[in-house]
Amino acid sequence: MSAQIRYAYLKGRTWLYRRNYPKDVSVVLGQQALKQSLKTGDTATARVRAAEINARYETLVAGVRSKAEEALSDTESAQNSPAWAEDTESALDHLRTTLEASGAVLERPRFNRLVSRQKVLIRDASRVYLNRRSDELRPGGFKSVRYSVGLFVSRYRDRSICSLSRTEGREFLTAISQLSPLIGKSERTRGMGLDQLLVYSSRSPVKITVRTQRRIWSQVNHWLDWCAYEGHLEANPFKSVLFDQKIKPRPYAVPTDEEVVRLLGARDPELHGVLLTCLLTGRRAGEAAGLLREDLVAKGNLGCFVHVRPNELRLLKTEAAERLVPLHPVLEDLFQLLPGHGPLFPELSVNRITKGFAVLRKQLELERPGLVFHSTRKWFVTQCERTGVPEHFTASLVGHRSARSENGITYGIYSAGISDEQKRAIVDQIRLPA
Repeated sequence: MSAQIRYAYLKGRTWLYRRNYPKDVSVVLGQQALKQSLKTGDTATARVRAAEINARYETLVAGVRSKAEEALSDTESAQNSPAWAEDTESALDHLRTTLEASGAVLERPRFNRLVSRQKVLIRDASRVYLNRRSDELRPGGFKSVRYSVGLFVSRYRDRSICSLSRTEGREFLTAISQLSPLIGKSERTRGMGLDQLLVYSSRSPVKITVRTQRRIWSQVNHWLDWCAYEGHLEANPFKSVLFDQKIKPRPYAVPTDEEVVRLLGARDPELHGVLLTCLLTGRRAGEAAGLLREDLVAKGNLGCFVHVRPNELRLLKTEAAERLVPLHPVLEDLFQLLPGHGPLFPELSVNRITKGFAVLRKQLELERPGLVFHSTRKWFVTQCERTGVPEHFTASLVGHRSARSENGITYGIYSAGISDEQKRAIVDQIRLPA
């Protein structure tokens, strides 16, 4: 889609300007519109020149109306020239001559000289961008953006951002494909630039996944798009550099009944409660770690529900993640032993949960690929599916967008969702393996 400039359009490779005059002005001038070539194919230059013509257009319209009113109200002139006063065409000719003589009708002007764009160094542009993003993103998301942009800046920091081209894009894309996944796990790599990391990665035959490469590439492109928006660039020079590698999905493994029994049987003093909670509710690790006593809601004879919502400990992944979920009978006994106010798991964070689960899995020798803490959520969804729960019912319990119809937006508008009684019936039929 081409760029849009008000009152201008691209014809071939040249921008043209056209703006209709008001009816009273067009009658006086004998022209329907102001039409002019902007004499450029560059969008940024055309935008500046269109702004110049808009200013002149306003001056012209105001001048024509002012002088026309002056000329038509000159009764002495009308008495001395009765011929043109009675003939409409003669009157218009006289009026146009008056306007031209007074200078109200401007000749087609030359464009002002464009001011050359000030050069901005890559390191300076990245600093401003990251400062803004730090206020917009969550800590984990900002850390990822800072790392990706930092990789690029470490190599090209002293160059002007206007000097970037497709060549640098291809170089950077090739470089990140040669990075090792170990660089984020070694203290030795902390503070290294891209070139140093490539030397370190050359010792390892394993490279980062295509998914990680795409994430780094997209975050650098987002920064360059921002630079173009701020006027430091005409356009993102990396847009035409294709990322043609295909991402191979790596789905999480579903824990078997035997694995669930062993994980719960270990009764890990730190993870047992949150592990049991996520297995029986399908919550994400962050949703469980951020549970407050105030999130528990009594629903009469339907028992206790948990209101999953944003609070001071956590934000939600999507709007659909906010929901009311019945508390499983097994969890009602567990929650009575937890703190009476504030966080139910005050010592836990997402990082501590996931790393603790990795340690527990290793201790139990459950080194199956794809078996992570998030697999507990998949286990809950699988149990719902195996007991015949409709997909859109399960979606409302785990905080997914409903997939009942192809037109999900229409369905979301007209459906109020499943009832609390239906939710209670679904959760109560979930059984832990013996």
